[in-house]
Amino acid sequence: KHAEALAMQEKALAVERQALGHEHERHIMSLLNLGTSYREQGMLDEALAVLQEGLGIMRRIHPERHSREGMFLVSIGSVLRDQGKKEEALAMYNQGIRIYRRTVGPQSPEMGRALVNTSIVMRDHGNHQEAIERLEQALAIFRGVLGDEHNEVAGTLFNMALAKGRSGDNEGATVCVREAHR
Repeated sequence: KHAEALAMQEKALAVERQALGHEHERHIMSLLNLGTSYREQGMLDEALAVLQEGLGIMRRIHPERHSREGMFLVSIGSVLRDQGKKEEALAMYNQGIRIYRRTVGPQSPEMGRALVNTSIVMRDHGNHQEAIERLEQALAIFRGVLGDEHNEVAGTLFNMALAKGRSGDNEGATVCVREAHR
């Protein structure tokens, strides 16, 4: 089923490219979506190629910077994270954070998600305190923008529980899990 869905996405992308041109906003977003689909299927090289293509187009047509550039950077960071390339992933996430700060502001859900992604790389590589700090920033953003009941808040609390648990703070991890379940 997944292979069939990917084939349909690829076909739709080719039709869009033909009808709209490769620099049309819809085509660019389709590249982002296809890259995400490839990543979800473990096709990391394909994902990286498509996402880098989209990033290049986005930078050409929006040299002044655009929030979608941040989306591509964060998505590329996630592929690099999945490939085990910690430093490269962090660099992409940090570039995405800088773009979001300039385009959608420091208190945006996009910024929060980028901080969560950064924290996952840090946590998985043993930098638990830095991961917790990023998660605290993300949690404050999500609570302020989306409210305490939003699933982004719960997800961030679960990530914080993992980071605290791995750092040896089992009591703090338990508190986060309980809070996420409220």
